[in-house]
Amino acid sequence: MKVFLANPRGFCAGVDRAIDIVERALKLFGAPIYVRHEVVHNRFVVEKLARAGAVFIDELDQAPDNSIVIFSAHGVSQSVREAGKERGLKIFDATCPLVTKVHMEVTRHCRAGRDVVLIGHTGHPEVEGTLGQWLESPPDNNRIYLVESPQDVQSLTVEHPEDIAYVTQTTLSVDDAQDIIQSLKERYPAIRGPKNDDICYATQNRQDAVKEMAQKVDLMLVVGSENSSNSNRLRELAEKQGIAAYLIDGVDDIDDVWFQGVDAVGLTAGASAPERLVKEVSDALVKRGGYQAEEVSGRLETMEFALPRELRIRV
Repeated sequence: MKVFLANPRGFCAGVDRAIDIVERALKLFGAPIYVRHEVVHNRFVVEKLARAGAVFIDELDQAPDNSIVIFSAHGVSQSVREAGKERGLKIFDATCPLVTKVHMEVTRHCRAGRDVVLIGHTGHPEVEGTLGQWLESPPDNNRIYLVESPQDVQSLTVEHPEDIAYVTQTTLSVDDAQDIIQSLKERYPAIRGPKNDDICYATQNRQDAVKEMAQKVDLMLVVGSENSSNSNRLRELAEKQGIAAYLIDGVDDIDDVWFQGVDAVGLTAGASAPERLVKEVSDALVKRGGYQAEEVSGRLETMEFALPRELRIRV
């Protein structure tokens, strides 16, 4: 059985930055450090940080007065930011800069009096944070709307059809988002989009790598947690290429039944999955009769995001 490793895979610059922020805060200030929501959507990462002293909370009122709180990579609403200021909490913001870009787009459109359509998944923390950028009293009674599919677009009625824009969640399927954008353009010809795509470079690169690798394998394993949007999109994309695909947290989730009649396996990882887990899965596949994993060439990623100034000192 051949085993192929997708490139790029695993951690992106935003995830690297978010984890680094938590780790550096723990070293500089000591435990406990409070983190609002999972800093990134990966069970192993969250458990490791929790063992080091990070306390994951759902809401700010669960953090004691005078404590240090970190906002997750998915971003938060303006109301959460204001609540942190009012309580005088020391805040470090691990929001991915590419999510912040979308937040700024929403705020700008809102102040300009435009309606905005957000393409994203209901209930996802990033979507909740992006919706939360909308002003309480927009200047022209303009509104923000959430759609998840072309069908949602067909049933959508907006206040300002001639002055409307769209933004997207950063971790969507590129193909699915494009279908929704096309539906929006057909329904609202005047709609404007971002100058640069909102779907992040890492999401697109990992999806492109899966598409390419799907041409040479019978089965795709995606290392990532169930609540990871970008990991789920990789699994779905592989299935759309006509091959079986499974999302696994790690080695313990592997089922030997999957490999019956399989000559080649592809292995990738979502943007919040550590490379250590990929290595463990790769080794497990070799033990199950696979050849040593072969790296597939792919797009080189060199993006880096700066840490908050207070955390840039050597630790």
